[in-house]
Amino acid sequence: MLTQRAKYGLRAMCILAADTTGRPILPIHELAERGHIPQKFLEAILLDLRRQGFLTSRRGKAGGYALARPAAEIPVSEVIRALDGPLAPIPCASLTAYQPCADCPDPPSCEIRALMRQVRDATARILDGTSLAQLAAEGEATVFQPAAT
Repeated sequence: MLTQRAKYGLRAMCILAADTTGRPILPIHELAERGHIPQKFLEAILLDLRRQGFLTSRRGKAGGYALARPAAEIPVSEVIRALDGPLAPIPCASLTAYQPCADCPDPPSCEIRALMRQVRDATARILDGTSLAQLAAEGEATVFQPAAT
């Protein structure tokens, strides 16, 4: 399940990706306000994303955050992995953080692991194939479009 931390991080990055104000950097208080995110929690998330190379920042009165590379070049999966870790629903299904289950006698033939690998692969396909720009555009479209009835 996606954590609140990852949801807030993605939301803030979508705001940066979709920003049309023409400003190169958005202040953290504006990101927090526009994303309905507690500012203190957002500060920690953005700092982590900056450390991992997703964002750049500037200090001071005119400071804030900006995307470190074009939104079209940032897969959603990278952001989620950076904030939440592996995409696999259970550790034995992970490609990057594999850990065998303590109660599993034979991981290679485990039917649960096989199914969870399929879940992981399908999730990764969707998230790897969706850029931050696409996610932001999708969000903008739903904000301005009336709901279908």
